[in-house]
Amino acid sequence: TYIGSIVASVNPYKSIPGLYDCTAVERYSKHHMGEIAPHIFAVANECYRCLWKRHDNQCILISGESGAGKTESTKLILKFLSAMSQHSLELSCREKTSCVEQAILES
Repeated sequence: TYIGSIVASVNPYKSIPGLYDCTAVERYSKHHMGEIAPHIFAVANECYRCLWKRHDNQCILISGESGAGKTESTKLILKFLSAMSQHSLELSCREKTSCVEQAILES
């Protein structure tokens, strides 16, 4: 559940199919936090949006007891941020290409 901008999660100690796959990354990248079910990707997406859209410095604090899943949570956040950064890079490259193509067409 969300507690403000905090997500409280429980380590299920087993793999849950589809919970952290590429489809989940895509789903959470298209929604603001609170619009769909609580998820660690929603927190990562909010961080990403604030960093790039509002140019606000960001920090994610992951806390818990031994075995609670802190390392796995960190890996999931990095997976999401990496996917979002790759997507932004691809869009940037396309925009530059289209600008170059447009300049060639205009000459």
